[in-house]
Amino acid sequence: MNISFILPLVAMLLGLAYSTWRVASIFPIAPLGRWLIAGAWLACFILLIVSLVFRDSTPLWMARLSYPLVTSWIIYLLYVVMLFAVLDLLRLVPPLRPYLEPSWTLASLVWIVLVSLFTYASIKYRHKERVPLDLRLSRPLDKPLKIVALSDMHLGYTIGRGELMEWVQLINKERPDLVLIAGDMVDGDTRPVVADNMAEVLNQIEAPIYACLGNHEYIGGEADARAFLGATKVQLLRDSVALYDNRVYIVGRDDRSNPYRKTTAELLAGLDPTRPVILLDHQPYHLEESEAAGVDLQLSGHTHRGQVWPISLIVDRMYELSHGYKQRGKTHYYVSSGIGIWGGKYRIGTQSEYAVITIR
Repeated sequence: MNISFILPLVAMLLGLAYSTWRVASIFPIAPLGRWLIAGAWLACFILLIVSLVFRDSTPLWMARLSYPLVTSWIIYLLYVVMLFAVLDLLRLVPPLRPYLEPSWTLASLVWIVLVSLFTYASIKYRHKERVPLDLRLSRPLDKPLKIVALSDMHLGYTIGRGELMEWVQLINKERPDLVLIAGDMVDGDTRPVVADNMAEVLNQIEAPIYACLGNHEYIGGEADARAFLGATKVQLLRDSVALYDNRVYIVGRDDRSNPYRKTTAELLAGLDPTRPVILLDHQPYHLEESEAAGVDLQLSGHTHRGQVWPISLIVDRMYELSHGYKQRGKTHYYVSSGIGIWGGKYRIGTQSEYAVITIR
């Protein structure tokens, strides 16, 4: 089993054990009541596992109800563990210990803190940040090109038709020349996007759309994702190249989930060297390859910048560029933290965004 799967699972189980004990022990109630609270907290974890494992085989209405709830629970678990860890550290200070014994006052304060935090996090997610970028490329353009760039839409059980319509309105308001999507349009299973006819909503974008695949298209079955996108105006670039308006190359690299995908250099071989090149590559690994191949602008996503603090600190150390803009040599890079999100709709210390890029 992959260690990248084992370590998070072990951390979750340890956090589950610790939080179950602390959640149950904070109330000044009889042991039976504490056992009931602990059982309810553990039931959330069991529901999470069942929901994730059997998501594709459960009725659509049930998956729509359970999936957002149980994936949100992962974030709740993280912050419950951190909050109780802080309280336990404070209990080591003798003058504070009497105030941190089990009581209804302490339990109420913990509840207020958590509700306030997640109310803020929900508002933060729903506010979409507009990130303007004005870039001058080394290769000439006859006139400026305005692009709306986004990634990680994660359309599915959590993000539905109504929210997508709001995004389409934001995009059309910009009046872009084209829209570029750097992967993870679908959150795995395509059942909800087909049932809600989200292809119809995507087709309301008033500009050409180019996209590459992300890892979540592979998680849910890339053939199904391609079938869904085939009903839209999105031009999917899977290790392929499109020439937009006879002015600029749009190169879509397949996701690294495909071990046989082409290298960036192979994709650019034979292209007209006088025209600018924009690369869509979902996962921002090995940025030096784009610089060496002569890419003018690379757009990526995938990281979400961790979605919530302190996961963002870990993600920042995993990538050369986990979020934002960077230039290496003549190559410009932008890694989006995503307009959508995986799981619970919360942002803490990160943002949901779309970039408005003018290249000259």
